[in-house]
Amino acid sequence: MANYQNSSALEGLTLGKSTEYSNKYDPTLLQGVPRSLNRDNLSLTTENLPFYGEDVWYGYELSWLNTKGKPVVAVAEFRVPCTSDNIVESKSFKLYLNSFNQSQFVSQQQVEEALIKDLSKTANAPVVVSLFAVDKCPALSITPITATCIDEEDIEVLSYDYDPSLLASDVPSDAKVEEHLVSHLLKSNCLITNQPDWASVYIKYSGKAINHAKLLSYLVSFREHNEFHEQCVERIYCDIKKFCDVSSLEVFARYTRRGGLDINPFRSSEPMSAPNARTLRQ
Repeated sequence: MANYQNSSALEGLTLGKSTEYSNKYDPTLLQGVPRSLNRDNLSLTTENLPFYGEDVWYGYELSWLNTKGKPVVAVAEFRVPCTSDNIVESKSFKLYLNSFNQSQFVSQQQVEEALIKDLSKTANAPVVVSLFAVDKCPALSITPITATCIDEEDIEVLSYDYDPSLLASDVPSDAKVEEHLVSHLLKSNCLITNQPDWASVYIKYSGKAINHAKLLSYLVSFREHNEFHEQCVERIYCDIKKFCDVSSLEVFARYTRRGGLDINPFRSSEPMSAPNARTLRQ
């Protein structure tokens, strides 16, 4: 596994360091992390990506002042294409959003325009931004889970080190199926701070049946693994494609929020938008 900690691209990040909060609008707070840091290790380039997808963020702590000094609040949805050069580093994102707190804007549209401009520049790709009233955001309605939960599989766990070979089946199934599975046991650790990241991961596929116990064992092996959310989802996608005989695949992780933000990476073999699937833990 590549040692990202030594990458010069990570050395200048505010993540894991003491920082002062600015309450005046400041787009220079945003920091990008090259997606290539993860993809080089997976032998992926922008030209040979085996998936489509996007990273869908929700911001719950966005506020600014109108021209009379009255506070305005909103819930924000951000959609970053997986083809962007950079992911947006989460702590810098939080600091940036907080910089709106004591800044005046003439309208919500002006706020949206600033967010689109600044985030697109950081990601080096078009970022879609939508602002919602805090009591009316349809995408954040808790969605009933229709996927089959695999968490009751009776597995024995002897190691918590990432191990993609756990996906390999001793007796490959010839049965062709279409399944929508979910596990709420995905836990990885922040690449920089080692803080735990918690998620429900949805896996939808068609092809030869995947052994549920082996899939769960594999997902649990991320428990002491250090990578960013987006990187974990791409790794899961690539490992399933490598070790399982699937013709179509979607991997969607819904991470719990930290610092007023949650990140929900979605990768699919078909060009489509991430579904709305907010969980109770979010």
